[in-house]
Amino acid sequence: MLYCPVTPAIPTTEPRRLWARVFADLTPLRASAHYRRLWFGNTVSWVGQQMTALAVSLQVYALTGSTFAVGAVGLCSLIPLVAFGLYGGAIADTVDRRKLGLFSAVGATLLSVALAAAALLDVRQVWVLYAVVALQAVCFALNSPARSSMIPRLLPPGQLPAANALSSLTTTLGMMGGPMLGGVFVGLWGYQAAYLIDVVCFTAALYAMWRLPAMRPDHGGDEAPRRPSVLEGLRFLATRPNLRMTFFADLAAMVLAQPRALFPAIAVLWFGGDAKTVGLLAAAPAVGAVLGALFSGWLGAVRRHGLAILVSVAAWGAAMACFGLTRHLWLGLFFLAVAGCADTISMVFRGTMLQAAAPDRMRGRLQGVFVVVVAGGPRLGDFLAGSAADLATPAVAVVGGGAACVVAVLLLALWRRDFARYDARDPRP
Repeated sequence: MLYCPVTPAIPTTEPRRLWARVFADLTPLRASAHYRRLWFGNTVSWVGQQMTALAVSLQVYALTGSTFAVGAVGLCSLIPLVAFGLYGGAIADTVDRRKLGLFSAVGATLLSVALAAAALLDVRQVWVLYAVVALQAVCFALNSPARSSMIPRLLPPGQLPAANALSSLTTTLGMMGGPMLGGVFVGLWGYQAAYLIDVVCFTAALYAMWRLPAMRPDHGGDEAPRRPSVLEGLRFLATRPNLRMTFFADLAAMVLAQPRALFPAIAVLWFGGDAKTVGLLAAAPAVGAVLGALFSGWLGAVRRHGLAILVSVAAWGAAMACFGLTRHLWLGLFFLAVAGCADTISMVFRGTMLQAAAPDRMRGRLQGVFVVVVAGGPRLGDFLAGSAADLATPAVAVVGGGAACVVAVLLLALWRRDFARYDARDPRP
């Protein structure tokens, strides 16, 4: 494991106070100034990106009056993420990851400038917004693998679970707070306000990337490849059962037990609610995810990461099945929050395994696969849940999906028994 701290690392074996074992472990922020800047920059810029995402949706609807046109925004983002996610990871294993992260962040900043300029000039062509969203997704597909694969170079292995919990907190808070702030700024000063604030937010990420040292992939003394190879990364993953299982487990949860597409129908049919009820249903998993990240201090003591992933994914499926059985709104929200908390725990250990068990020369490509799975899995889950609800009922789709997730996890555990015995003290891919 290559680890090159630039500031003295705080030992992870020191006894911690009780509150530190319960609440999120902030040791990575104290241990590495580079990581601290990177985390802060990513947090600020992610809030800005979520503001922009909402502003684009609002602007598209204002121009077209079509919900289909708004839905097409997501498609414009998804296709580049899937298409360039794998390739972006391959590039991250070939070039200086700092430069790749910096250039892609500059590109995303300029695209936000373009959105602001179009809004100020009152450009009313929807295709312009679609094109910018697609290019933003390309920048993200290049930036995310580079940034994620740098973290094991900034922190020792024992601090990776805490770092991934902090990353989860960034993602969830950004998705909760960004749209809310975006709606406020658009309402007060127009679309250009959200876009310009996003530009300012990007400066934090640019500064963090600028201050990093060079981050060339470590090829173990071998000559670095001249061309990025996606196939080499896929062949590597095909021969590494533990790493492969992290993706299978995540797909079991996101594809089989993802009921968010049914929330509008569930709000009316089960709870007699309206749009506000849909908002509560959509927010509940995020609230659980935030709580899971805030009270994640104990995760650093867990060594059986494979077993933790299996248990947390099964808990997601079981919570979704229980949600499908209840007709009391607040109890349903509780089960959705439990599912969100379980998802955070799963994400922490899946991310840690990808960072700790993979050689540095392959981390970018594996993070590229991670981007594709995270982007595509929930969309497939939406399609499957919607289809099952049309063929049967929403209750059958939700309960059956949760049960199928639990069964899939049990089958995966039986298929790869060594995965449950994976030990973080001896990470084997």
